[in-house]
Amino acid sequence: MSFSDAPISFPGLFGDWQFTVPSKALNIGNGIYWYGIIIAVGMLLGLYFCMKQAHKYGLTEDNVIDTVLWAIPFSIIGARIYYVLFYLDLFRNSDGSINWSSTYRIWDGGLAIYGGVIAGFLTAYLFSRRRKISFWALADCCVQGLFIGQAIGRWGNFMNREAFGAATELPWRMRLWTSATTYMDVHPTFLYESLWNVIGLLLLYFVVSRARRFDGENTCFYFIWYGLGRFWIEGLRTDSLYLFHWTLFGQRIRVSQALSLVMVLVCAGILVYQFKVKKADGSNLFVKRVQQSAEAEETAAPDEQQ
Repeated sequence: MSFSDAPISFPGLFGDWQFTVPSKALNIGNGIYWYGIIIAVGMLLGLYFCMKQAHKYGLTEDNVIDTVLWAIPFSIIGARIYYVLFYLDLFRNSDGSINWSSTYRIWDGGLAIYGGVIAGFLTAYLFSRRRKISFWALADCCVQGLFIGQAIGRWGNFMNREAFGAATELPWRMRLWTSATTYMDVHPTFLYESLWNVIGLLLLYFVVSRARRFDGENTCFYFIWYGLGRFWIEGLRTDSLYLFHWTLFGQRIRVSQALSLVMVLVCAGILVYQFKVKKADGSNLFVKRVQQSAEAEETAAPDEQQ
């Protein structure tokens, strides 16, 4: 069911007040939607924040900018491929064949965040290899921007009247009006995820990153925190992507929940290995190696001049 431009209200919080701003911001060409504008703002703010944090990870602002410029287009492609792969039936013709021309029509909707994250990380890895910088230091810097982008970007779902949850009577329920007299009261899952990402960013910036003991620690925290939140929130949504037609205990498997669980377990294992086995203490951080190299060059410079 489409709720495009349907009035929205939060009766338990704001009474009879209704949000009626349309999803389309400008009627130019096929239209410029608030969703795209909000996503772009989230990306730019995330990029700006990461640029200002780059020196703490032994990186330059150019390292961050170049990574993002490469990662964004590939992330969009990855997000689309991920969506098409797990919603393949939506792209079939009546005879069962795939309508390939519809698979790239992203302006019709259909992007999956996990596909974008996976493609973005692969791009960052290849970039770090080419520039001979630490991939994990780069990832630790960039996941802060991911939290920002995702926290803001979820409000694009609000403007599109999508990615909401199942019916609820909770005080903070979101009401979608389908006509002047009919409505649905649902979980505002876009808001849950936005707030979850804000809390994750605050914990990452003020706690985790300030006591970082190995390159990749921020990244592990990001995947654990986001994975736990997404696992919970995905269970409330009504538009989940499913793992083909596979079932577990008679229930279809939600792709995001399965991937979230894998991410949490893998990253928790990495933390245990780094802290308990390798006894990581921060002495081998990439930023410290860069600083030591710079100091060695400064020390050698006067000797060479003599």
